Amino acid sequence: MLSVDFIGYLASLFIITSLTTTNVKRFRYINLMGCSTFLTYGIIIGAYPVIALNTCCIIINIFNINKLRKLNWKI
Repeated sequence: MLSVDFIGYLASLFIITSLTTTNVKRFRYINLMGCSTFLTYGIIIGAYPVIALNTCCIIINIFNINKLRKLNWKI
C-alpha cells in the first residue's frame, strides 16, 4: 500500500468513526480531523473536487464547533 493511499484510508476511518458517535462535540472534532486528512490527501493527489468538498466541510465544522462553544457544549 502506498503512503498516499494510507492517508486516504486514515481519513476514511476518521469520517466513519465520527458518524458512529452520538456525542456532538466528539462528532465535530473527529469529523474535522477526517476532513483535514482528506484535504491533505486531495492536495497530494491533485484532486480539486476532494479539496473543495473538504475545505467546505472544515469551514462548516469549525463554524459549528464555535457555535457549540458559545452554548457551553449544552447540546
